[in-house]
Amino acid sequence: MDPAALAWLHAQLGTTTNTDDLTNRYQRLGTARAVALEVLTERRAALLADPLRLVVDGVVTMDRTANLTGLERQLAALHDTQGPDETADGEADDTATVLDTAVLVPSSRTR
Repeated sequence: MDPAALAWLHAQLGTTTNTDDLTNRYQRLGTARAVALEVLTERRAALLADPLRLVVDGVVTMDRTANLTGLERQLAALHDTQGPDETADGEADDTATVLDTAVLVPSSRTR
């Protein structure tokens, strides 16, 4: 993974996200956007696994519905966003690994 893709992932997911985990996911998934979508989907699932709202009258109120709404908005935005390593049609940009070859033939110099 190149530094630009890692910087983009940190911008999307936060700088405290484990870089080794992001690198492993990138090798498995192939694009930075796919990595970001997977991490955010896991965070959403973790939020849904616990109660979103907890109220103990007169003691504590905890409401995480805004966090869920924010994650869902970020996921929706990422579906429409092009990652730093993608082309306009959404596929990974592999042009750096393509090599064109041409056969060089001497021209005949006759008069």
